[in-house]
Amino acid sequence: MKRSWFPITLVLLLLGLLALLATLQYRWLGQISDGERTRLQNRLQTDTRRFAEDFNREIQNAYFNFQLNSEVWREKNWNEFNQRVDFWRGKTAYPNLIKNFYFVELGGENLLCYDNQSKTFQAADWTANLINLKPKIFAETNFQPIAEDVPALLMPVHTAEDKISRVINIRTAKIEQEDISSVMMPKRYGVLVIELDADVVVNQLLPDVAKKYFSDSSGGADYKFAVAGAENRVVFQTEDLTAIDSSAKFFNLAPDNFISFNNRELLSTIQGEKKSVVFSRIERVTRHSAANDKPNRIETQVLKGDEKPRIRIFEGENLRHNDGVWTLNVQHTAGSLEQFIANTRRKNLGVSFGILSLLAVSVVLIFLSAQRATRFAQKQVDFVSAVSHEFRTPLAVIRSAGENLSDGVVRDENQVSKYGALIKREGVKLSAMVEQILEFAGASLGKRKYDLRETEIEKIIENALAECEPLIKEKGFTVEKEIAGNLPPFAADEKALSQTIQNLVVNSVKYSNGNSWLKISATNGGGRIKIVVEDKGIGIAPKDLKHIFEPFYRSKTVVDEQIHGSGLGLSLVKQTVAAHGGRIAVESEIGKGSRFTIELPQAKN
Repeated sequence: MKRSWFPITLVLLLLGLLALLATLQYRWLGQISDGERTRLQNRLQTDTRRFAEDFNREIQNAYFNFQLNSEVWREKNWNEFNQRVDFWRGKTAYPNLIKNFYFVELGGENLLCYDNQSKTFQAADWTANLINLKPKIFAETNFQPIAEDVPALLMPVHTAEDKISRVINIRTAKIEQEDISSVMMPKRYGVLVIELDADVVVNQLLPDVAKKYFSDSSGGADYKFAVAGAENRVVFQTEDLTAIDSSAKFFNLAPDNFISFNNRELLSTIQGEKKSVVFSRIERVTRHSAANDKPNRIETQVLKGDEKPRIRIFEGENLRHNDGVWTLNVQHTAGSLEQFIANTRRKNLGVSFGILSLLAVSVVLIFLSAQRATRFAQKQVDFVSAVSHEFRTPLAVIRSAGENLSDGVVRDENQVSKYGALIKREGVKLSAMVEQILEFAGASLGKRKYDLRETEIEKIIENALAECEPLIKEKGFTVEKEIAGNLPPFAADEKALSQTIQNLVVNSVKYSNGNSWLKISATNGGGRIKIVVEDKGIGIAPKDLKHIFEPFYRSKTVVDEQIHGSGLGLSLVKQTVAAHGGRIAVESEIGKGSRFTIELPQAKN
């Protein structure tokens, strides 16, 4: 067969294209991973910020809802406070968030505690937590509105607001110091202590907000997080964190762009007046006043329907709390967000390269399969050609002898007998070839059946040599026979195994190369019966040894020397030996002959 370079070139081009696609895929996945990293980082930062905002909003609602003037506490008229309590509990999702209310009037240590049953403030003793809060409650400067270790919110109660000498427009980019100094600072009358329920905060509020932002749609957490307080005290955590992908400060009362209910207006709504709910938008500006160096927060409440903004000043608030007293730390469950991106990229690369590799392997396998099919088709063509040639010779002899007999050319009885023997012999050859082809077809389709019976190897060898005797005598071969005594019986199909030995004998005669000698031996070795057929013929080339048992295969040497054959004999030998549970091996050397060894198992007792 002439080698065609077109399919090889096409396969190489396809493989090159797949390699190019793999390179581009690697780059594309890198770009996608970079974009996904940026998207996830931005989303995580946004979710972390929203977590803090949602938590702060819940705390701020609980704080600013109870912002009252000092008249309520002086007159001990608790109706307005009760309305605010009822209103807050009706609006919040966590009505148990506030554990207790306490009020401390500055200038003394009298403590009032809110009683939920009587809905009044009554005298109470200082608890251990409240004693720890005394320095913060009575602090004249550096007032801190959050006590995160309790936890509690400290709301300063100011005296009635005096008239403000000047309205400050805080919407300008810069506030002058003299403008701030002109505003009169209201004094603190007392402090309202809003004690939060730590169990509600840790076991309800924090998990709910975390579930909202840090869980996937199936309910399994994409992220694990921890909340740390002062000095890295663990407030809450899902798992131990080994890295931090995002963090945010929270738990503060800084009302940056904070939308709250304007309670003074709402109270009239609660009392029954049909007014629309009015909202207050609080904006914060912080500057140092000229009178002192304490930071003050100036707030403007712009109320719906008001012609002028209202201004309130909270004196000396500790601005460190503007960032929050707790820290939220978030880590991806993969170890880090970067690790998650890397793992995802590796998976995508694995899948992509796996598909491309599968395509490359498929291309190679298709090419090899096509080449094998081509070779197999060529072998079939050679087989048909060889069989046709094998059939032609005996058919020509039979036809010629038949014509001579029918035309009366041969009349002598001796001559007629010779012609008859010739026709018979050539007919046997044809029958043997047809039988061999039918046996191969049956074996290939798995339809050949073997009649395994207990028999003796010597009998099978004798039958095979008897069938080959005419050929052996015709070629003048010397046959040495060496059969060991007391060979154990074994199960075999006598006809099939005899045909196997015949094929080996015929091959030895056919490829004798003028050396008319062969030997058949049978021995018992290692619990297996060994049958050896050896000759001193032309031998088999090493490159052909691994192919000689393939159907239709014939070496280039025998084809060039025009030695006839179908290429089915050794294939049938291997199939028959395998059907008997044995194996066959061959040793050969060019010019020195070949040695075929058949090993068969003994019969089971």
